[in-house]
Amino acid sequence: MTGALYQWPAAATFGRQVPKAKFYEHGTISTALRGKFIDEVHRITWAYKLAESTINLTGSPEVPEIQVFQLVAKGNDVSEPVIAAIDKAVHTPIVFEVTSSDGRTRMTATHKRLRSASPKLGAYYTTPWYSEPAVRAPLPTVITLPALYTALVQSLTPVSTRPGEELEKAAARTEMVRKLKRDIASIQRKLRTEPQLNRKIELRRTLMAKQAELEQQR
Repeated sequence: MTGALYQWPAAATFGRQVPKAKFYEHGTISTALRGKFIDEVHRITWAYKLAESTINLTGSPEVPEIQVFQLVAKGNDVSEPVIAAIDKAVHTPIVFEVTSSDGRTRMTATHKRLRSASPKLGAYYTTPWYSEPAVRAPLPTVITLPALYTALVQSLTPVSTRPGEELEKAAARTEMVRKLKRDIASIQRKLRTEPQLNRKIELRRTLMAKQAELEQQR
């Protein structure tokens, strides 16, 4: 994880405000989710369009363009269900910047697959919160839009990037790391309360195996 916000190219500026109601028209938005849009989101801006026509990087069927959406929250944050609903409504990859009411900003994205009419979303990854104006990093040096998308999402993941690793495999490995961390935490809780010595020994053996597997996946 780089833990940084990016300096988006001026040539890619789009700057179009999108009404929240636009996203109610896509798919089935429940009353509860619509309420989250109303309660959490102050403004949605389609801020940048990273495409061959704007930054001279060639796209692909899965990554024809990359959009940057800026969400201004009414309060401390915008929840993941709201972000995912926006993501599903736009048939290209999106990187989100969420700005809280007190001016802090975080970047978040997921590995989005466009292999069917309905995009498939993975887990969301995010940077820490930054106070604006934050120092922004230059975009990764790449030669295609798919490579840029891979670099942007991988910069958010908590695992180290392996040479030549495809985004889908890195995303699957990140999910494995999350699962292993949950398993380890569960075993540690059981160890603290388990009264039987033989059961404690078995749990410690399982814990050590899970911890070793976690190190291999990182």
